Amino acid sequence: MTTLSTPLPLAGPAAYPAPERSPERTILQKAGRLALNLFLAVSCLLIILFLVLHAYVAWALSHPTVAGLVSNPMLAKNLVYSDVTFASADNRTLVDGWWIPAHESRQTIILSHGYGANREESWVPMYDLADLLHGLKYNVLMFDYGFASKTHTTPATGGRIESQQLLGAIQFARKQGSDELIVWGFSMGAGTALQAALQSVQVDAMILDSTFLPNDDTMYRNIRNQANIPRYPSVSLIRWFFPMMSGTRLEQIPSAQVQQTAYHFPIMLIHGTADDKAPTYLSENVAKAQTNTLSELWIVPGAIHEMIYRTHPSEYVQRTTTFLERVHSEVSAKLQRTQLARA
Repeated sequence: MTTLSTPLPLAGPAAYPAPERSPERTILQKAGRLALNLFLAVSCLLIILFLVLHAYVAWALSHPTVAGLVSNPMLAKNLVYSDVTFASADNRTLVDGWWIPAHESRQTIILSHGYGANREESWVPMYDLADLLHGLKYNVLMFDYGFASKTHTTPATGGRIESQQLLGAIQFARKQGSDELIVWGFSMGAGTALQAALQSVQVDAMILDSTFLPNDDTMYRNIRNQANIPRYPSVSLIRWFFPMMSGTRLEQIPSAQVQQTAYHFPIMLIHGTADDKAPTYLSENVAKAQTNTLSELWIVPGAIHEMIYRTHPSEYVQRTTTFLERVHSEVSAKLQRTQLARA
């Protein structure tokens, strides 16, 4: 008897048909993935733009836009002058300037201009000051820091390179036979003067108007004047980018040391209470550290940055010339003692 048999199916999972996905669910999943990818792309773009913004700020700080010279001492004030070029103290850069001689004078004042300006610094106004000093029988040296130079350009470094250029100006003035030498600085030009003074500078006095020193606080104050960006992480990012743009780390700028040092020469500090670029405490801190009896601090109520000579001309001239007379008397007495000792 023959038995017909049907082969049994192989053991394994039952062959059920795959469940069909609803069109709505598929569309939602694709939309979710697209939204996530779009969110990640936008986030990355925003982060890149945020970094680029701070890199640009660091570049702009180290490469300020400075107008070219528009006049000269002869055209502006009928002052005879000569074009001069001298080396910075470290011999790494060249500096261009104007030497305005006073007849048979051995007294010299070097004008140290501020950030974002050149030697003319019209808002001071610098030509008026040079004319005043020349009338008082001072030789006057006006020069451009590297960030303002059109021929020997260097980045703005908050005083690191600039202090070497100022020291070069001081050496140049001494070689012209200056027995009495005074630096008159404005804003960062004043802060640079104090940084130079940490390096055994050979000056007899300084007049410092609206002293500016770079640190986290002053840097952020000035950035906020131009753009509303958060203090953190903005300051940290700019600190990180700044060396790439300028070759200088902010840690190399001795802002704290400048404010704590008792300098061997007298300093007259001038500052306005309405200064929104350089806080008043900078000049106050420097003044507190001084021990020279001729040093003084003049805080001007309501005055703004670098505009005190323009807005308070009579008092400004009276106070500064009185200080210069006292310095001159002290320097003359020292020279007489030195001559007597050599005799």
